[in-house]
Amino acid sequence: MEYNSQVKNRLKRAEGQIRGVLHMMEKGEDCRDVVAQLNAAKTAIDRAIGVIVSTNLEECVRQNVLNGEDTSEVVKQAVDLLIKSR
Repeated sequence: MEYNSQVKNRLKRAEGQIRGVLHMMEKGEDCRDVVAQLNAAKTAIDRAIGVIVSTNLEECVRQNVLNGEDTSEVVKQAVDLLIKSR
């Protein structure tokens, strides 16, 4: 699977948010602000996971259909990945 710029940008955003959280902690900022930024980073990571899984699922289903194979196992694996990410 190739990872497109959309996924990479989401992860770069999360990376920047984590750096910002560490900076906030070093400055002793309010814990509510720190937690808000951690939640924003978590959301960015969750969205990246969703994009990766859905893109991979689409590619795998397309390939199975072209090969005349069943797609149910591919879908089950994608659902399992999403469940594990929670």
